[in-house]
Amino acid sequence: MTSFPQRLTDARGFDIAQALLEGFNRHYRLFRETSAAAKKRFEQADWHGQQQAQRERIEYYDKRVEEAAERLQREFQAASLTMDVWQQVKLHYIGLLVNHHQPELAETFFNSVTTKILHRSYFNNDFIFVRPAVSTEYIENDEPAALPTYRAYYPTKETLRETLLRVIDNFQLEREFEDLGRDVDYVLAAVISKLGEFRMRANFQLQVLSSLFYRNKGAYAVGKIINGFNELPFALPILHTPRGQLAIDAALFGEDDLLMLFSFARAYFMVDMEVPSACVQFLRSMMPRKPKSELYNAIGLQKQGKNIFYRDFLYHLRHSSDKFRTAPGIKGMVMLVFDLPSFPYVFKVIKDFYPAPKETTREHIQSRYLLVKQHDRVGRMADTLEYSNVAFPRGRFENDLVAELKHHCPSLVEEDGDTLVIRHLYIERRMIPLNIYLQEASPRQMEHAVVEYGNAIKDLVRANIFPGDMLWKNFGVTRHGKVVFYDYDEIEYLTDCNFRRVPTPRTEEEEMSGEVWYHVGPHDVFPETFGPFLLGDTRVREVFMRHHADLLDVAFWQGHKERIQAGHVHDVFPYEQHRRFRRPHQDAAEAAEVGM
Repeated sequence: MTSFPQRLTDARGFDIAQALLEGFNRHYRLFRETSAAAKKRFEQADWHGQQQAQRERIEYYDKRVEEAAERLQREFQAASLTMDVWQQVKLHYIGLLVNHHQPELAETFFNSVTTKILHRSYFNNDFIFVRPAVSTEYIENDEPAALPTYRAYYPTKETLRETLLRVIDNFQLEREFEDLGRDVDYVLAAVISKLGEFRMRANFQLQVLSSLFYRNKGAYAVGKIINGFNELPFALPILHTPRGQLAIDAALFGEDDLLMLFSFARAYFMVDMEVPSACVQFLRSMMPRKPKSELYNAIGLQKQGKNIFYRDFLYHLRHSSDKFRTAPGIKGMVMLVFDLPSFPYVFKVIKDFYPAPKETTREHIQSRYLLVKQHDRVGRMADTLEYSNVAFPRGRFENDLVAELKHHCPSLVEEDGDTLVIRHLYIERRMIPLNIYLQEASPRQMEHAVVEYGNAIKDLVRANIFPGDMLWKNFGVTRHGKVVFYDYDEIEYLTDCNFRRVPTPRTEEEEMSGEVWYHVGPHDVFPETFGPFLLGDTRVREVFMRHHADLLDVAFWQGHKERIQAGHVHDVFPYEQHRRFRRPHQDAAEAAEVGM
């Protein structure tokens, strides 16, 4: 049970708490400024600026934590303070958060700073926020000029079209629509088609979040239609047309569409929020199956997502009894992967040594995972949560797994009484490895998976990512049937690769040689050699060659490389092409995109 001091007797407590909160407030102000500026970048079609801001924003949190820790050490010699003083700091901090608009984020910031300063003994201390101390329910921004979290509209059947126009107008985008009236007619037809013949109840309304959600080259209006006891989530993607004007591209409806839009395999949104907990609560009402941690991740607050995830994980441990085990499937050369059967995630630890011919380092592997974190994942690369000094109950581990960890990762594993501490690991959503999925798939499932596999590679290529190791085992199948890449130790930018054809043999000896007889540089890639490694199964080969034979052609890879080098940024659609509204010039633009 927590033991707090009876009185706040140390004068330093309040000053330290105030300094901590100032550090957090600076962080969130900068975070919000760059998120809000996404609107202007979208209006100006500044796609490279949007990508740069996305990368930089991910680094904001750690920089502010470092600044705050240095200040506390410099001004208060924080590392030498007693636990009693830290408990007083926490109580003062709670008092400062009573009317704060981001209390849950500020609590996480407190934990990050204090655990950076102190030894890992914090595992057993209670001066950090193990549970939230300040409620996030019903927080409102009461400033006169402040936008509400969402706007509510109350149309009749006769005014529904006019209301949809007003929904879009209220975002005040400073770039003209190609034909907003036409687009709203498309949306209205889609709404009527989705709802069918319906009777408007007394509470019929549209609730729409006040900020657009920006990602890649799109902006998304997100909301829900409420009619009686029924709620229908929706999202309206807004894109630039080939002529540089704006258009609503599609109408997405229902939880499944929203889950795809907010997928863990996509980059974080930029969205302007004064009260993030209210935004998450609204999103959770539309996607109740989506963990709150993933929603915080999706709106760019990944540190809060990590915090909530870890709380959920500890809660799950308390209410389960199965044991951690080595994850099923082919074992990797650089990662030791384990899981808890009852928990839908896998835990990945970098090994201390790697068998030949693998040549890499821990630092290189970590840099690849950071690259993915900062990159647009285009729905094809799983998000990872990175943790340091994670304490697990030793009794929940199978002995064989502990032996593997101590053999392959001795520098990262420590037993401390009843606790097993892993100094660094990654956590990802569990998926069915594609090689295992194909072994068990029906012919129809197999065809869909192979087509999806090729689509996944092509999406990565368009995002300037070369996967490196394209073996089936490095891809997974999600519950929605999407194929996602999750093995990052060999990825590199497509523009850093040198795509070549295999040279023509000069002699009969070269032609018959079982060894590579030609020079291969460190970044050389020979697409025509992919086939023997990937297409041993004749059924798989037939489907692959029918849909994705171009992946074996050097011209496909070189063409994309040159276009990216020329500054082109591809559109990424988190919905199927058939969901898009058809407009003049769209077919010609898409044909040019595919046939480049």
